[in-house]
Amino acid sequence: MKLKHSKDVPRNKVDMEGADGCQVQILVGKDEEAPNFVMRQFEVAPGGHTPRHFHDYEHEIYVVEGSGTVLEGDVEHPLEQGDVVFVSPEDVHQFKNTGSVPLKFLCLIPNSATGKNVTVVPECGLES
Repeated sequence: MKLKHSKDVPRNKVDMEGADGCQVQILVGKDEEAPNFVMRQFEVAPGGHTPRHFHDYEHEIYVVEGSGTVLEGDVEHPLEQGDVVFVSPEDVHQFKNTGSVPLKFLCLIPNSATGKNVTVVPECGLES
């Protein structure tokens, strides 16, 4: 068993095209020798957003605090504390903070997703 507090985990800027005001913490992952999943916590500043993107792996989201929206393809859905989102592989998605405090959410991905490509989608849609 490994125990730590999230405040002791380093925060890193999400340095991807299309990201604005995002930080990520790896709460559980390879350092903890987790065999199946990586648990990350994202923090999105007011007015900020993750990239509009997709990838070939699933992930599960739990909103810890704040409010915002999640883009599913071209449809925005409201988000608030306690909401749960399942993102299927290849789903185009984006998280936006529409509130006045940071939007924090847990994001679980399979270990097999580590290092895989993420495709950022331009605002006008997929380009062929």
